[in-house]
Amino acid sequence: MEPVFVKILFDLHCDWEGIAPEYRIYVEDELFCERTFKWKEPVYLTEILQVEAEHGTYEFRLEKVEPQLSNFKIENTRVKYGPGNILSDTKFEILNEN
Repeated sequence: MEPVFVKILFDLHCDWEGIAPEYRIYVEDELFCERTFKWKEPVYLTEILQVEAEHGTYEFRLEKVEPQLSNFKIENTRVKYGPGNILSDTKFEILNEN
């Protein structure tokens, strides 16, 4: 089987106080990014996961980097590019192109 490329987007909301919260995003057990959320206003970031993998079901997770006082919320997960389906806010499926 050949790997397939997909782009998964989601909106990341964060309520926080004190130091700006840092977070990591993993797809399955592979680290995809580590970032600092610096906005104070009630806004959100749109994260992009660029995944090249064989067809199947994958899950991503957000992990806080301590210390911090924050609450993250993932919304509006969607496929921007490639053959895929969203199964939940943190789970997606890469489809076989054939």
